[in-house]
Amino acid sequence: MTLSSPSVAAAGTIASDDASVSVRRPPSFVLGNVRAVLAETVVDDATVVVREGTIVEVGSASCRRSHDIDGRGLTCIPGLVDTHSDGLEKEIRPRPQVELDHGVALRSFEGRLRAAGVTTVFHGIAYENSHKYDRTVENAERMNEAVAERAADPDALVDHQVLHRLDVRDPDGLGALAYRLRAAHDVLSARTPLVSFEDHTPGAGQYRDRTQYERYVAGATGMSVAQSRRHIDEIAEHRAGRAHHIEAALDWLGERAQAGLIRLMAHDPTSADDIDEAVSRSAVIAEFPTSLEAARRARERGLRTVCGGPNVVRGRSHSGNASARTLIGRGVCDGLASDYLPFSLLGAVGSLVHDGLCSLADAVHLVTAGPADTVGLHDRGRLAPGMRADLVLVDFARRLPTVHAVMRPEDVVATHGVIR
Repeated sequence: MTLSSPSVAAAGTIASDDASVSVRRPPSFVLGNVRAVLAETVVDDATVVVREGTIVEVGSASCRRSHDIDGRGLTCIPGLVDTHSDGLEKEIRPRPQVELDHGVALRSFEGRLRAAGVTTVFHGIAYENSHKYDRTVENAERMNEAVAERAADPDALVDHQVLHRLDVRDPDGLGALAYRLRAAHDVLSARTPLVSFEDHTPGAGQYRDRTQYERYVAGATGMSVAQSRRHIDEIAEHRAGRAHHIEAALDWLGERAQAGLIRLMAHDPTSADDIDEAVSRSAVIAEFPTSLEAARRARERGLRTVCGGPNVVRGRSHSGNASARTLIGRGVCDGLASDYLPFSLLGAVGSLVHDGLCSLADAVHLVTAGPADTVGLHDRGRLAPGMRADLVLVDFARRLPTVHAVMRPEDVVATHGVIR
């Protein structure tokens, strides 16, 4: 099979003497003529052998000359693992006053993920009642149902998972999340649920510097800076009246995390004290630390650290916090998440390599094995025997990479005849 397009690699057509036929089964094939990115090195002119949807061998072409799929010299990397994506939320509301059916929005966003090389995604679903992004607990449930339905669909183009985001000041959010995690019909419950505790009160977390938040609100809403300042004062006052909910929420989350019922993230920690508090609640992940101090403390306390792909691509935080490039350079970033832009993951790989900040193997690790290990998915993220055959063929010739093909074990594959 000569690789000619992403769709050919993903689905394929079968020519036989009788008729064209395609059936669904775990694929077996040999992918040749690729640059294979392994954990610590890159193998030129490599082959990747897949049997029943699992990688069984990766090595030099000198030991295996024949192959079923010609990779045309492209770079083969594992499928990207995105541990925090708010893209679905944005896809549902592409314009003011426009809300798409959740299933339609999910299908549309799924295409964006696949085109960016993402094969596993955790959709951020916020449990809160907030004017920001029109978030409500009802919308959270609708998003959950849409994701669960698509996750169970054999036609799904990526592995859909959920990152449950809890506003610790919102009692309605806590009640809805407790119900969701108890729901027996949740098809994702076979894995330990991923939960993030968050407090987006102005002057805390991501917007520790209130002036940054004021400028953000002014730019997003068309308000003047003075109007945005008054608006934020109202938000802060309202949220101050909910501070008493924080302890109850953190106690509940901590108990579940300690019992191994959830994998807990601390969102936007700003200091060493925040990290110590997170550890006391049995959190195991520091997500988007806003300072080098917090990231270093997370490493000292054994927490995995997640940084933002857009931060890397832009070269700085949009809210004036620590640069993810700095944290990567200091060795205190275990993986990247797309946050709101799927392509930012591969874009980060390209920019880190182009700017000489990382080797290709180390940069790819930040978007594959790194995040997979962070959320406990140890069956993917590496080109190694025994791993899922989530494969992406990429051209890294330029600063911004181009995805040419994506292959997953769940894709439709040929079983009879010649694959063209």
